[in-house]
Amino acid sequence: MSQPINRYKADLRDYQFLLFEQFKIDEILALDVYKDWGAEQVKMVLDEAYRFVREVTGPLNAVGDKEGCRIENGRVKTPKGFKEAWKAVYENGWKAIGASPEHGGQGAPMPLQMCVEEMLTGSNTAFAMYPGLTHAAAEVIAACGTPEQGQKFASKMFKGEWGGTMCLTEPHAGSDVGAASSSAKKNADGTYSIRGTKIFISGGDHDMAENVVHLVLARIEGAKAGTKGLSLFIVPRLRVNADGSPGQENDVVVPSIEHKMGINGSATCVVNFGDNDSCVGELVGTVEHQGMAQMFLMMNTARIGVGLQGLALGAAAYLSAADYCKERKQGPSAKNFKDPEAPKVAIVEHADIRRLLLEMKAKVEGTRALGMKLMGHLEWARTLAGKDDAKAGYHQGQVELLTPLFKSYGSDMAFEVSALAIQSMGGAGFLKDHPVEQYCRDAKIFSIYEGTNHIQALDLVGRKLSQNGGANARAFLADVQAFVTKHREHAVLGGAVAQLAKAQEAVAGTAMRFMMWNAQGKAEKVPLAANQFLTMMSETTLGWLLLEQAVVALEKLPSAASNDKAFYEGKRYAAQFFAQMVLPRVAASAAVIAAEDQSALDVPTDALGAV
Repeated sequence: MSQPINRYKADLRDYQFLLFEQFKIDEILALDVYKDWGAEQVKMVLDEAYRFVREVTGPLNAVGDKEGCRIENGRVKTPKGFKEAWKAVYENGWKAIGASPEHGGQGAPMPLQMCVEEMLTGSNTAFAMYPGLTHAAAEVIAACGTPEQGQKFASKMFKGEWGGTMCLTEPHAGSDVGAASSSAKKNADGTYSIRGTKIFISGGDHDMAENVVHLVLARIEGAKAGTKGLSLFIVPRLRVNADGSPGQENDVVVPSIEHKMGINGSATCVVNFGDNDSCVGELVGTVEHQGMAQMFLMMNTARIGVGLQGLALGAAAYLSAADYCKERKQGPSAKNFKDPEAPKVAIVEHADIRRLLLEMKAKVEGTRALGMKLMGHLEWARTLAGKDDAKAGYHQGQVELLTPLFKSYGSDMAFEVSALAIQSMGGAGFLKDHPVEQYCRDAKIFSIYEGTNHIQALDLVGRKLSQNGGANARAFLADVQAFVTKHREHAVLGGAVAQLAKAQEAVAGTAMRFMMWNAQGKAEKVPLAANQFLTMMSETTLGWLLLEQAVVALEKLPSAASNDKAFYEGKRYAAQFFAQMVLPRVAASAAVIAAEDQSALDVPTDALGAV
């Protein structure tokens, strides 16, 4: 049998550009907390992470897609090689790269952690979900649980000895989390008896760790209805003995797993708790009815993680397509199309292929810049807390504002770019001989889970725009305006910056329109326009950050080494393309929203799907 091969590629040069040239990680590395980190350590981590994913996780991507997961004797079996990859990830410290030293981590800056996570995810999305969710669940226990729970559960999860999940969705309660019916009954010893069924639980069981710790939202008997009555519980698959070792079964059963369009190597499980009335859990921390607030810590982390998943697969699809288009020869150039004797050229020389590749490049690199901007804000919010609360508040406000953008635009971008990659490759892109068709299938779930993209849009327009009295949104618009003011007369980019100015004005005007609708009693119109506005704001952000990259690149270009000139030119043209071909849609969308069409509300229900 032939050995599985790696088909994943990453752009290390773009990581270095973002870290050192655009977002100035040196300013972060100068902080006392990072005294053991320097530029060379950062570059070494990037190189080693890339080597690891090409050798370990990348070759298993197609394997996991083909084999999927299965249930044997009541337990989930992961695809061949996953168990060994799990062990290698933790032995090599890749899931601990950004964790604090108190949890056995290396304490790397968050922007560097993002780059490592992109490579782990892009090389094998389905596999990366297992340690990703485990780490997020461990962070919730460490942050919200008691010190004893941190030692008992989180310490083992951070090390990969145990896995972890979050369990929200129920058969009758998807996005409507408050309708959850899973129950908890307090026992005399302070534990709780848990009963209920959760569905769509990623990593709900697997054979890579000796125990799986579930974070379960449930309602304590007598608690009020809705989200305010929910509490969060630690429910391990195996009970934990006094010495910390796994003990007897805890009445946690996986009766089935979903057979899906993509991410087949990730076990999406139905999980039954307490069918035999013997499932025992611990309240996270000591205060009841705090479940949603606690779970939101994990959900926000997960939403950023989904944006990163989108970025990772979009980037992988783009680089795969670029390689193919540079090698595949077909037809003469446009200049010689009438000459039957003209030599064939690589399809990258054809105009429409160049358009497709440049669009993919701009959207991928713009999304990566958005993610890096978000990570920088997270880093500074954490670093400045308690030292300069005003600045920390500004950065945290931008985290709140940019998270729904990164989650939604990143997830939509992944599916779109994967489809463009297939299109650019023609019939070859549709074949399993190339990885882009898997990227496309894997990517579709991103816009659905961890809060659908419509939920992200409602969160943005219903909560984030007005958060902190609207100061967060005003600060964002002021940041964009400051860039426009500084570079409006740029010799090369002036026209592109003018398009950004129009987009910024359109976003500000539409945000005001939402406030007007609410004041006029037209709140029902907001959900119709929310998704379109989220896209407007995301595209404006990408346009800003891409133009910022172009300014840096054009400054560096005259003195750049010969092997860097093409890289910097790419930054310039990606920014110009996005500004001239995408940003005009922002003002057009604002005009569409202003027209207040409500056909979707007025159409009779019977007319939808009428036969």
